[in-house]
Amino acid sequence: MGRLDEAAFAALHARTSRALRAYVYRVVGNPSDADDIVQEAFLRMLRADVSAETEEHLRRYLYRVASNLIVDRWRRRRYEQGEDVMPEPVSDPRRYEDDADVAKVFAELKPRDRALLWLAYVEGESHDEIASSLGVGRRGVRVMLFRARRRLRDLLQARGLVVKS
Repeated sequence: MGRLDEAAFAALHARTSRALRAYVYRVVGNPSDADDIVQEAFLRMLRADVSAETEEHLRRYLYRVASNLIVDRWRRRRYEQGEDVMPEPVSDPRRYEDDADVAKVFAELKPRDRALLWLAYVEGESHDEIASSLGVGRRGVRVMLFRARRRLRDLLQARGLVVKS
């Protein structure tokens, strides 16, 4: 594919920005932060002058940059606030018309758990793709995803939203 020209970038942005923003929003829980992170991810891709091997390569690159920006933002806020734990995002109940209770429970998960579950079950990514997007080891994804599913199940069961198995 080579380097992106203006038309190729516009096409890539049109095809990927909505899904990327949905991912970032579900992880951070704040629409303006999500917009900032998505914009910065695209800007960094352009500044890095990433070779466009395939569109999927560029998409992976964007998700990885966005994931890193999310972590950087949490670390900066944690440092500025002197907190020992990552702040949980503020969920916006007006955004959820269907499955509001499940969406609220999802927002209670830790950021990494939300990212793992979103990439696996909404984006349909493989363990290798998730590892690449989040910058974690491929082998660790399976365990982290198992634990994230278990934590989500436990939260849902605690609220009576699923029957214990």
